[in-house]
Amino acid sequence: MPPIQFDDIDMLKDAVSDEFGQWGHGLEITQDLINRFADLTGDNQWIHVDVERARRESPFGTPVAHGFLLLSLLPCIHAPTIDLVGYSSATNLGSESLRFTTPVPAGATIRSRSRLAEVNLWPRGGTVTVTEIEIRADGSDRPALTYRMQVLWR
Repeated sequence: MPPIQFDDIDMLKDAVSDEFGQWGHGLEITQDLINRFADLTGDNQWIHVDVERARRESPFGTPVAHGFLLLSLLPCIHAPTIDLVGYSSATNLGSESLRFTTPVPAGATIRSRSRLAEVNLWPRGGTVTVTEIEIRADGSDRPALTYRMQVLWR
């Protein structure tokens, strides 16, 4: 992927695509990772942290990862679709949408892929990109998470 200047709107708009890029490298969602996230956030619901109860009572038969754990792991599994250059700051403006669509069981390996969905000039200077991202567990035919992230580049 050739570098694109962050304020070259025409080149960025040419990079907008309906097609997702390649899958990033995998990361195993261990029970220890789930437990540490629960400790950090205070979200200790049994479906995430109680292995025996999850085996007995959960419809998934095993503990599942927190949706926000998956979202927080994006920086380490994300495979960028474009190479922006020339900016001095990148500010996460938030989400157009975020959905947790399929549970990820403990022990699964997750990967992400993305596509540049939209590009706009920011009225006070800069460029806003909207990137559609999906996280999927290996072997699943459905995404576990879909996310439309907005970033302001200046």
